[in-house]
Amino acid sequence: MHHKNGSFTNSLGFILSCVGSAVGLGNIWMFPYRLGQFGGSAFLVPYLLFILLFGITGLSAEFAIGRRARTGTLGSYELCWEGKSKIGQKMGWIPLMGSLGIAIGYSIIIGWVVRSLFGSVTGAILTQDSAEYFSQATGSFGSIPWHFIVIAVTMLLLITGSAAMIEKANKIMMPVFFILFAILAIRVFLLDGALDGYKFLLVPRWEELLNFNTWVMAMGQAFFSLSITGSGMIVYGSYLNKNENILSASVRTAGFDTLAALLAAFAIMPAVFAFGIEPGSGPSLLFITIPHIFKQMFAGQIFSVIFFISVCFAGITSLMNMFEAVIESLQHKFNINRKLAVLLCGIICFGVGIFLESESSVGSWMDFITIIIVPFGALFGAFSIYYIFGFDKIKEELNQGNEKGIPSWFGPLAKYIYVPLTVIVFILGIIFKGIG
Repeated sequence: MHHKNGSFTNSLGFILSCVGSAVGLGNIWMFPYRLGQFGGSAFLVPYLLFILLFGITGLSAEFAIGRRARTGTLGSYELCWEGKSKIGQKMGWIPLMGSLGIAIGYSIIIGWVVRSLFGSVTGAILTQDSAEYFSQATGSFGSIPWHFIVIAVTMLLLITGSAAMIEKANKIMMPVFFILFAILAIRVFLLDGALDGYKFLLVPRWEELLNFNTWVMAMGQAFFSLSITGSGMIVYGSYLNKNENILSASVRTAGFDTLAALLAAFAIMPAVFAFGIEPGSGPSLLFITIPHIFKQMFAGQIFSVIFFISVCFAGITSLMNMFEAVIESLQHKFNINRKLAVLLCGIICFGVGIFLESESSVGSWMDFITIIIVPFGALFGAFSIYYIFGFDKIKEELNQGNEKGIPSWFGPLAKYIYVPLTVIVFILGIIFKGIG
């Protein structure tokens, strides 16, 4: 039985769509700095360990429950808690609100990216002070047209269909993203002084592995980078054919996501050092530091356009997943047609987001969503799938399309390591005021 919204045509389309969801601003404005800050290539030891663990157990669980339920977030939790708890079924709204909450804030930030792309095309971002250019859009009601463009484009991509359109869009945007970032990385490699950036990223400082914070930040970066939210990846799983190997797809998604993060690091940090700029992370890196670098670089305008197109693609493909989680659940819960569900999702995102356009407001909003709502949604999802629905049932789904079957160690790893780690991620996120 196929979902009424269709299905992905093959594993490549599914994986690229999942990679599109996973690859976002965290790969671009957070990973490069953390890689250098917490031990260079030594940071990759815990990071890759957690990426593999979360990819195998976390992504697989969300894909599998979506495919088993043949519906998205709300329907999957209804299945998990069926006959056990009506409260448990209703709590499926929490991870869904996580997807909606991120979409509201993310659409504002991607609006800033679109504005920076426009400024790159016109040259405005390179002729003005980049901090001043950025501040022009980050006041109250300061980014309405750019914010609207992002939501409208995402709605247009999703309104004519779901699985097929998501697959087509990601088959174009994700390869282009990788190609453009590879071009940037090659250009940066040729800069005088780039060597210090590579040292910052790659020279291992093994003593950092004795630093508790290194492991905390590696775990948080890996967890949030893979878009494990208890919501978004579930809906993509519901569009997956029964003959696809979920475990293999999960590992490949995690691999491509890691490649994207490394590409971003090699394209950004060597350039930062080449021009003697203090490395940092977050919006200041993306909207102030990087334009300042392009301003000083030969053919900087061209590379500025390439960079912000890449970031736009990463942002839109992630936003499509957040929107889709909400749209599919509106269809399922209220039995409405797809176009109306897309319209409602867009209106909610823009209607709420328009009041959050100042940098401080959207920052506070995203902190609350990513520190409280999303980690709790992921925790609730892991517990619901592996303990309430039950490992034996989810194992049946994971074995569909897997000729060898899942290994014997998968169950203990998922139930006794992954699920407790989701609790730890939630608690540490509150203590550290964000680790992802």
